Amino acid sequence: MTDYVAPLADLAFVLEHIVGYRELSALPSFEHADLDTVIGVLEECGRFMAEVVAPTNRPGDLEGSQWQPDGSVVTPSGFKQAYQRYVDAGWPSVPFPPAYGGGGFPWVVGVAMQEMLTSANMAFSLCPLLTQGAIDALLHYGDEAQQETYLRQMVSGAWTGTMNLTEPHAGSDVGALTTKAIPQDDGSYRITGQKIYITYGEHDMAEQIVHLVLARTPGAPAGTKGISCFIVPKFLLAEDGSLGERNGVSCVSIEHKLGIHGSPTCVLAYEDAVGYLIGEENTGMRIMFVMMNNARLSVGLEGLALAERAYQQALQYAQDRRQGKAVGATGADSPIVDHADVRRMLMTQKAYIEALRCLILLNASYIDRSNHHPDEALRSRSNELVGLLTPICKGFGTDLGVELTSLALQIHGGMGFVEETGVAQHFRDSRIAPIYEGTNGIQAADLVGRKLGIRSGASVREFIDTMRSVGAELELAGAGYESIRTNLDAQLDGLAEATEWLLARGTSDPNATLAGSTPYLRMFGLCVGGWLLARSATAAAATGDADLAHDKLVTARFYAEQLLPQAGGLHSATTAGAGDLFALPTHRLHP
Repeated sequence: MTDYVAPLADLAFVLEHIVGYRELSALPSFEHADLDTVIGVLEECGRFMAEVVAPTNRPGDLEGSQWQPDGSVVTPSGFKQAYQRYVDAGWPSVPFPPAYGGGGFPWVVGVAMQEMLTSANMAFSLCPLLTQGAIDALLHYGDEAQQETYLRQMVSGAWTGTMNLTEPHAGSDVGALTTKAIPQDDGSYRITGQKIYITYGEHDMAEQIVHLVLARTPGAPAGTKGISCFIVPKFLLAEDGSLGERNGVSCVSIEHKLGIHGSPTCVLAYEDAVGYLIGEENTGMRIMFVMMNNARLSVGLEGLALAERAYQQALQYAQDRRQGKAVGATGADSPIVDHADVRRMLMTQKAYIEALRCLILLNASYIDRSNHHPDEALRSRSNELVGLLTPICKGFGTDLGVELTSLALQIHGGMGFVEETGVAQHFRDSRIAPIYEGTNGIQAADLVGRKLGIRSGASVREFIDTMRSVGAELELAGAGYESIRTNLDAQLDGLAEATEWLLARGTSDPNATLAGSTPYLRMFGLCVGGWLLARSATAAAATGDADLAHDKLVTARFYAEQLLPQAGGLHSATTAGAGDLFALPTHRLHP
């Protein structure tokens, strides 16, 4: 297994030339976070993740977290120590408000840091990920007392947070949950029920865990309209803010999983636990969606991060492993990196990874603009783009995470299937990402069912027009860029046609739009990736760095000629309708 090396040069390139970071850092409250400062922060963060966190990845997979008969959970060797160093170094607080001890950096900087953390050890990274989602929910909906009580400790990382949605009988159908919340005379509630799949619901890395729990109050409406959200701390707090007695929440087991073994996935039992209502009753889904939208971008990033880690290992293996004689080679054998098909797999990984990095950081920058830009119209448009791109980041990003870690395993040949090399871990770890935080089918349904219809389709049409505008830059760039422009234009035409087909059916034929939603999301992701790599190629040409310009041009051209054309093949699947999906009776699906 190779050591992890943070992709600092590409992170800096994307921030400067794709995200427009210099303009972003000029927004109110970000003046202290100029590009040079941020690059320095990322360099130090990359060193920390490589030296402190990455070495815990393999032990975490081999040992896993262990549930104890007393309900406690022991994390793998090195996790607790690495987490304490992570907190002591101040990394959790960088993108959060200074009012609660944060560094006040843009969210896009936090996402860049998060990529390095997740590449270093995805299972470890899930604890900070869930905490930041809980922080975001409290920032948006917590009252002043709740924010003062919990946020400073959570922003620092001293306390961690969770998201409690799923119950044994209610998976993606959150509205079916039955956990009860009974109001008390002192304004608190008593929470009783069971929650499953709770990431870091119990662990030994922090002294306090702040659970955000969905539950129903007496007489609440059925379905999602009757759900409320509560703070349920692991330990109740004394009047001075210190930790008091244990609350009525316990971990009754943890799951044995295909991957992310180091991350404890807990079954939590709430028995008359003390909880505190966030916001108003029956607004829990609105609050939880703040957490989930935050997490969905981060889960899309997991696909990128694991693909990057697996790619680094595959590239090193391809340089070291000698087998067969490459065309034109002399000697008994050649490193397999010199064989055309291995090079095709490596280039596929490289191109998709660079496209995903652009997409995810661009989306994060729109989050910053939607929250901080002084122009109300630009804030509104940025918010629309976050809504449009988030399901693509999550769906396209995590599907690619599985595919690209699988390619890394393929490059290793038979040794990839052997656990000793460690590359199989990345493949196993990646497989959860298309499932949790809303399956990728749900992301596709959200894209076609909610996001395409914004402003009667004007929002998505404007974005497609924005992608088309890179064609003028490509034409001016001259020789070597022609095929990028030709292929991108053709696939954007197809995307626009498929978009209009879906918009025309809208709610009149929902099965038809849902049947085409997953291929459409993939088509959209492919086109966005082609657009962003085209922008990367033209931006690199303008830097005066000949090597960078050459590398970005080759990567963009490879993507445009060999990966982007897949989008055209998805057009018919997007517009086929649902007829054949339901033409066979269920009992005849098996031959």
